[in-house]
Order: sequence, then structure tokens, then C-alpha cells
Amino acid sequence: MSIIICPGIHEPDLTESFILECLDPSFDSLKRQNQGKVLIYPGHSLLALSSLHIVQFLGDRLQHELKSPVIFLSFSAGVVGAIGAACAWQLLGGNVKAFIAIDGWGVPLSGNFPIHRMSHDYFTHWSSSLLGGGHNNFYAEPPVDHLSMWRSPQKVKGCWVDSSVEVSASPVRLTASEFLHILVTRYEEN
Repeated sequence: MSIIICPGIHEPDLTESFILECLDPSFDSLKRQNQGKVLIYPGHSLLALSSLHIVQFLGDRLQHELKSPVIFLSFSAGVVGAIGAACAWQLLGGNVKAFIAIDGWGVPLSGNFPIHRMSHDYFTHWSSSLLGGGHNNFYAEPPVDHLSMWRSPQKVKGCWVDSSVEVSASPVRLTASEFLHILVTRYEEN
């Protein structure tokens, strides 16, 4: 399984911070099993919006191993390019295990694969859910600034909400990095 990271339009240092602070522990089991790859799409400029360039990047890196399962993990403007790339990859015969959008406010999300949204506040969570998303999502509580979700998800506390569960059920409290770890572990096992 490969994790495809699609950053937004921001300084590359933020993505490095995200990987060091959040992803390294989550992907240790993938690395130990020698079956996983963490691929970081280098388009931190307007190319973050380009689904075509992301699909080309995947084809080059995965050597067109379409059946190899992938998880898309995208942030901010990178969500725009990543959702199109995930749908295109699947149309080409690729195996998209899941799509995780971190603070992709205003981006409609739909696909024939599980979709999860993570938001920096409740308003973004609520308003984005009107544009599609899955059952298991996360929002920061208390709210944080937009870049904190990518820079330091291990410090962002919030709520895991499952829209398939009864409304009266209390959301689960955890950090953004714990939520990501749970999702990735779930898709590793299935």
C-alpha cells in the first residue's frame, strides 16, 4: 500500500513538519513490512491543483502498478488536485483505498472510495460536509488556524465524528494525528 501526500500551496517546510511530527510513527508498520511507500507529490505551487500532474507523478512512481492500493492524503489547495487524481486513478483501474482531505474547505468530494474530512474548526467541518465526505471525520475543538492542521497535527485536539452514528452520541476526543493513525491502520488491515 502506498500513501500519496498532496500538499497545498505553502512552504515545503510545513510538509516536512507534518511527516516528521505525524506520519513517521503511523507508517512504521508499512516500512517494516516493506510493502508500503510514502510518496510526496512535489507540486507545492499551482501544480497542487493539477490532477493530471498528480496522475503522471503516480504513474512514474508506481510504474503503473494500478492494482497496488493507495491512500490519498491531501491538504488545502492540494485537495483540489488530489480528488480529481484519485477519481482518474480509479478510472484507469487503480485501487484507491481511501481519500483523506485535510482542510479542503469548499472542495466538493465524491468518489467510489471512502472519503474522510479533517477541518480546523466546526464551521469548516459543517459547511464542507454539505459538499460531500464520508462517515468518519474530524474537526478541531478548540479551533486552530488553517496551517496548524498541517504543521503540527499532533498538537491539534478535536472531535472524531461519525455521521452514520446517532446524533445524540458524543464525539470522540483525540488529536488530529491520532485520528490519522486510526484511519491509516484501518486501511492497512483491510
